[in-house]
Amino acid sequence: MFKNQLKTAMLLASLSGLLFLLGYWIGGTTGLIFAFIFSLLINFVTYFYSDKIVLKMYGAKPLDKDRYANVYEMVAELAHNAKIPMPKLWYLPTNMANAFATGRNPKHASVAVTQGILDILDEHELRGVLSHELSHVKNRDILIATIAATIATSIAYVADMLRWSFIFGGSGDRDRGRGIGMIFIAILMPIAAMLIQLSISRSREYLADETGAKISHDPLALASALEKLHYDAKSKRLKPKSNAQTSTASLFIVYPFSGNGFTTLFSTHPPMEKRIARLRKMAQY
Repeated sequence: MFKNQLKTAMLLASLSGLLFLLGYWIGGTTGLIFAFIFSLLINFVTYFYSDKIVLKMYGAKPLDKDRYANVYEMVAELAHNAKIPMPKLWYLPTNMANAFATGRNPKHASVAVTQGILDILDEHELRGVLSHELSHVKNRDILIATIAATIATSIAYVADMLRWSFIFGGSGDRDRGRGIGMIFIAILMPIAAMLIQLSISRSREYLADETGAKISHDPLALASALEKLHYDAKSKRLKPKSNAQTSTASLFIVYPFSGNGFTTLFSTHPPMEKRIARLRKMAQY
């Protein structure tokens, strides 16, 4: 657990370093400050209203307490084990087997499950998945994701400003070589920031698996659930309707969208085989 926390801290520091380095190369702080404040405002709104936005985006409805009393009982038990308040439970009317947690802190948390996951998992496996989602709440992963997104968005905005300033700045021949180099840097910086941001997301998934296994005291149940979800997702992945919807992929326990050959490189989730292997190794101790 400490290793994953340390890795997250180092990745966030790397993102911050990219932002400050880009500001230094620009040679001024006004644009940097403007971009940082603008991205803070965007992510402030996202942080406080992301749960409502995401739940509405997927047509979520409150999970029927009478029909799914067993799910409420499981979550109440796991929340007690995790020492966090009982979250709100939601239902997504889709056959894709998946689940996600959202909310800015443990007091304002929501956990959503799909019809598909309720259909294919047994109670032990579902309990493992719910413990994983509650771990995201306990570890405040929404806050960490927001911080990472704030810095990455700032880098993207500043890089855009830098790129367009050199394109339309009318620099002379003497500065043309430097300008081309800076445009190249401005293109690479956002890509590097995005890759670091995705690494943070993958690191938090590993941590949620580990924390969830400890909360449920059953790492093999979560491993079994992930295996089922992984194979089910191959035939039932969603086609994203917008970039905004794609940006919610990191919330789900397994990557929910169809993709191409670049999916592994730009995935918000670690390789499923590694996640399952780690959980099975935990069960040996």
